[in-house]
Amino acid sequence: MARVVSVQEITKHNIPEDLWIVVDGTVYDLTEFAPEHPGGASVIIRYAGRDASTAYNEIHAPSLIQNSLHSSKIIGTLDPATITEEWAKPPPTVSTSFSPDSKPPLDTFINTHDFVSAARQTLTPKTWAFYSSAATDLNTKARNNSAYTDIGLRPRILIDVKDVDTSTTMLGQRMSVPIFCAPAAMAKMVHPDGEKGIARGCRKLGIPQCVSTNASFPIAEIFEAVSEPGPYGNFEANGKVPFFFQLYVDKQREKSEKLLKDVEALGVKAIFVTVDAPVPGKREADERVKADESLSTPMSGAKAKNDAKGGALGRIMGSYIDASLSWADISWLRKCTSLPIVLKGVQTTMDAKKAAEYGIEGIVLSNHGGRSLDTAPAPILLLLELQKNCPEIFDKMEVFVDGGIMRGTDIFKALCLGAKSVGIGRGFLFALNYGQEGVEKFVEILKDELETTMRMMGVTDLSQVHPGMLNTGAVDHLIPGWDEHPYAKWRPKSKI
Repeated sequence: MARVVSVQEITKHNIPEDLWIVVDGTVYDLTEFAPEHPGGASVIIRYAGRDASTAYNEIHAPSLIQNSLHSSKIIGTLDPATITEEWAKPPPTVSTSFSPDSKPPLDTFINTHDFVSAARQTLTPKTWAFYSSAATDLNTKARNNSAYTDIGLRPRILIDVKDVDTSTTMLGQRMSVPIFCAPAAMAKMVHPDGEKGIARGCRKLGIPQCVSTNASFPIAEIFEAVSEPGPYGNFEANGKVPFFFQLYVDKQREKSEKLLKDVEALGVKAIFVTVDAPVPGKREADERVKADESLSTPMSGAKAKNDAKGGALGRIMGSYIDASLSWADISWLRKCTSLPIVLKGVQTTMDAKKAAEYGIEGIVLSNHGGRSLDTAPAPILLLLELQKNCPEIFDKMEVFVDGGIMRGTDIFKALCLGAKSVGIGRGFLFALNYGQEGVEKFVEILKDELETTMRMMGVTDLSQVHPGMLNTGAVDHLIPGWDEHPYAKWRPKSKI
């Protein structure tokens, strides 16, 4: 039977040489662990003899401390009857310029830009810097958005559009609207529910979620958070939302092999292998704000720290990623999993063709949200490139895009050019600022805009969309044709 410990006893252990803390009602002895804490001892010492649950849960998965400490370091359980008002108060906090209590009401939001504005105002400076930042001069990030506005729509009239259907499939999985939550790291920085809150929102609305290797929770815990069937119906026999898993291949390949086995056993439906970030891009806004060195991710094992270059979480926590990953490793991936493989980060006709040659089931045209290589092409323009140079690709594999999607018209344009569905990353994170309810509101706004666009375009079903519904004249001259490129002959053929 667990020992019951009073607040009076806990408060006696409040120095580095004798340090107890409380997390979620359990009393731990962290005297030996504190000096080895990846985030430094200071953050633990601050809560010595106190309840650290709120601070811990803002960053870490609940199971992390239980799995990391030896059972001998568990003193017992907190006696709630002994809690005093003074002890329950958190330690003094350092004042900051952000205002988490000044969130505008969610019911006032009418578009996705409202979520961005609220996030800018209410997220911590580091959280905002991490998620909003992009590579060097931010040209690609901006172009991801603006390229959509350069493509016009060609509406048709006098068509019965009373009823429209936004449902479709993605890798064999039904979805109520052609949107999936793209993988994004450490969602718990935005909201304590992290990826669990996103999963619940996606489940309720009937759309897939792609979980990142750098998620705040082990993927098993995210699965457990989704147990009831949503109103759109059961996607699987057990009623869980369809999950995909995003893989960063680890330098220690055995770690990736185990991860792939584990996620397949859980019921993940496809593996998205990120291929556009062999090394992290230079995200200067993220570098300028110091990282909380207590941050870590349970599946990758990555830990935050600051160094001479700055505090960019993407750079420091991506150091485990294997930059040697190559086409030759596709066979290795096939041995590790029987699931469909999607390459996330394809950015040229040549690589799309090569993916098809290797039998890849899908590709995501993506530049990592502008976070990897500045001046890389916008995904919507890559769809045009494939339509121009290798339209047969769309019959050989499923093609998706992510990056820059802010409106229902953006989604419609991507579908017209052959995308099966669109991924959104930052948008879901900024919506998570309001928890599950924010995620649902975010998707509902986009779905409503998509339905309006379909009606205005004379479309009642997504199977009816095609490139002829668009005017791409403003960007056609930007689309390369590989065979006619003036410098193509100088490229070593062995590298193509």
